[in-house]
Amino acid sequence: MVHVFRSDYPDVPPLDQPLHDAVLGRATADFGDTVALIDGTDDTSALTYRQLDTYHRRIAAGLAEAGLRKGDVLALHSPNTIAYPAVFLGASRAGATVTTVHPLATAAEFAQQLRDSAARWIVTVSPLLPTALDAAARAGGIERIYVCDRAEGHPCVLDLLTTTAPEPALTFDPAEDIAALPYSSGTTGAPKGVMLTHRSIATNLEQLRPFIPMGPGARILAVLPFFHIYGLTALMNAPLRTGATVVVLPRFDLDQFLAAVEKHRITGLYVAPPIVLALAKHPAVDRYDLSSLEYVVSAAAPLDAALAADCSARLGLPPVRQAYGMTELSPGTHVVPLSAENPPPGAVGKLLPSTEMRIVPLSSSPSSPAEGEILIRGPQVMKGYLGRPEATTAMIDADGWLHTGDVGYADEDGWLFVVDRVKELIKYKGYQVAPAELEALLLTHPSIADAAVIGVHDDEGNEIPTAYVVRQPTAPGLTAEEVMAYVAGRVAPYKKIRRTEFIDAVPRAASGKILRRELRGPRPRSGPVGEHPGP
Repeated sequence: MVHVFRSDYPDVPPLDQPLHDAVLGRATADFGDTVALIDGTDDTSALTYRQLDTYHRRIAAGLAEAGLRKGDVLALHSPNTIAYPAVFLGASRAGATVTTVHPLATAAEFAQQLRDSAARWIVTVSPLLPTALDAAARAGGIERIYVCDRAEGHPCVLDLLTTTAPEPALTFDPAEDIAALPYSSGTTGAPKGVMLTHRSIATNLEQLRPFIPMGPGARILAVLPFFHIYGLTALMNAPLRTGATVVVLPRFDLDQFLAAVEKHRITGLYVAPPIVLALAKHPAVDRYDLSSLEYVVSAAAPLDAALAADCSARLGLPPVRQAYGMTELSPGTHVVPLSAENPPPGAVGKLLPSTEMRIVPLSSSPSSPAEGEILIRGPQVMKGYLGRPEATTAMIDADGWLHTGDVGYADEDGWLFVVDRVKELIKYKGYQVAPAELEALLLTHPSIADAAVIGVHDDEGNEIPTAYVVRQPTAPGLTAEEVMAYVAGRVAPYKKIRRTEFIDAVPRAASGKILRRELRGPRPRSGPVGEHPGP
C-alpha cells in the first residue's frame, strides 16, 4: 500500500479569478505610487504600480482594437524587461493565451512552437526581431509582430498606450481558459505546450502566499527568465501581487547581478543552483556589499545541502531555502518556509495547502523502500498538454495524480527530499546511481568549479557513471585520477565515477537544469579523459 501525504496547512479554496486580476486587480488601490519595476541595467527606467496597471489595461485595449480575440495565442519572445509584465498581463486581459518563448530559441525552434500553439501574434524586442521574422515566415499564420522597444516598420507595444479604445469587457472561465502556454519536455520527449489555466496559476499564487515574505518594502532581483514558469511565478506574478519592488535584469552576469544587489538593497533572491554555486565559491562575491539580503531561495534543479550551507555561511544568512515543483504544476508543490526553524538540510519543502503526494517505489530500486517516484494531486495540476491527449494521459492518471518523473522520499515529518529524475538514474550492474548525488559530492572538491554526471555505455554495453568536470581557474593541474579517487573514497563501490572528462562549461538550461543530452553529443574538451581501472 502506497502512503498518501497531505499538507499540514489548511486548504486554500480555488482562486476563480482571471490571472491578470489575481495579480494586478488591486494594484492601484493598494500600492499606487509604490515602485513596481526597475530596469536594473540602467537604473533610470521604472514603473509604479499605478503606471503598470494603466499600461497593461491600455495594451489590452490596443490589442483588442488591433483584432486580437479571446482564445488567440500570443507568443511573447523577449528577455526580462520592465515591459514584460505589462505585455503578459495585458494580453491576458485581452483574452489571449500567452505562450512564452525562450529568447535564445533558433528560428526553427520558435517556428515549431508557433505552429504547435497556433499562435497568431508575436511580441518581441528589436535585437530578436530577425529571429522572430524568420520564425513567422516558417510558421505562417502570424497576423502581427510587435516590438517592445523600437524597430522601423514594425508596430511598437508602447504605441498601444495611447489608444482611446475601450478596455475589453470579457467573461472568463478561470477553470477552463488557458492563461499561459509554456513549453516543457515533461518527464521525457520533445517540448509540449503545457496548458495552465487562470485558476491553476492564480490558485498556486494563493497557495504560495503564506510562505513568500513579499510586500511593500521588499526588493526582489529578477534575473531568472520570466519565460520560465519559475521566473514567471516567483519573480513576476508573486511579487507584483503583493506590492514588492522587482529589479529586472535580462540575463545572469555575476558582477552585474552582485552590483544590483548592492545598489538596490535587494532583500530576497529567488535563484537556481548555479547562482548558489557562484555565491558560495566565486571570489567576486567578496567585492560587493550584500548585507541587505535577508534570504535566498533556490529551485528549478536539485541543490546539495553542503553547497547550500556554504552559501548561507558565506553570506551570513539563514539556511538557503528550497522549493519544488515543475511547469506542469503551475509550478509549486513544496516550499521550505522562511519561518521554519532548523529545516533538515537538503529538504525541498513541505506540501503546499490543498496538495497531496504519493511516493511510488521503483520496482528495481536497491535503495530504501520509502524512495520512489513522486506523484502530485492538487488544484495546481495542469489542464493537460496541448493537442497531445496520449501524453496527457501518460502524465496524469485516471485518479488525477500527476507523475513527476522525479525520485524522492519524505521523512516522518513530511519533509520531501528529491534524489534525481527517473529517466536520469544510471543503472550500473543492476544498481541505481543518482547523478545529482555524485554532482553534489564533486562540487565539494575545492578544485572543481562545476560538474555533471551521466551514464555512458562502455564497450561491453554496461552503463557507467561518467563525470564531466570544469576545473577551478586556480587548479589547472587537477587530474581525472584525482577526481575519481576523491569520489571513490566517499561513496559505495557501485557509485564510483568510472570515467572523467574535463570540459569548459556544463551545458545548462535557463532554469539551471543540466542539459544532459548535450553531454552525450560532441563537445570541446579541455583535457584528457581518464578511466577508473578497478572494480
